[in-house]
Amino acid sequence: MFSYQSKKYRSYRGAQGRIVGDRLKRVFTAQKPNQKWVTDITEFKVGGRKLYFSPVMDLYNGEIISYQMSESPLPSLVKKMLSKAAIRLKDHEHPILHSDQGWHYQMPRWQRWLKEHGIMQSMSRKDNCLDNAAMESFFSILKSECFYLKKYQMLSVLKRDLIEFIHYYNYDRIKEKLNGLSPVHYRLGEAT
Repeated sequence: MFSYQSKKYRSYRGAQGRIVGDRLKRVFTAQKPNQKWVTDITEFKVGGRKLYFSPVMDLYNGEIISYQMSESPLPSLVKKMLSKAAIRLKDHEHPILHSDQGWHYQMPRWQRWLKEHGIMQSMSRKDNCLDNAAMESFFSILKSECFYLKKYQMLSVLKRDLIEFIHYYNYDRIKEKLNGLSPVHYRLGEAT
């Protein structure tokens, strides 16, 4: 019998490196793009295999500005995601990037990568998912509007659907708090 499930990836392994304070303090709004970002990792299970999904969301408009998928939660997962997000930054932009205290985000090399891009680190308090509620809410939407609608049997199909969903979420899925616009259309409307 086939089964599928998804769950929040539990990356906390105790103190693995340096913990930093919570700079967001649950203020999940930003006045302009590339001011406050949030990230996390979630895990999908399909037919005994796992897929790890790591996005960055801009709190200005809820847009997923970068993401990376991998079948293993290696440091390269978050490095590639961060590199894609950093491409969006102008020289004067130095966002806060908020995460939980997972081992990826405690790594000295993660902290070095953030510094290289001029990004300030922020972390939730231990075992407090409300400190990263914006990303948790996105994962809930992703799973209820994409993952739970099908019984996936192949990771390749799930990957394809995740890519399509992120495009839909950014360009077509409207939000009341964005004046009935999608995240990208809101950002573009404000920029002109």
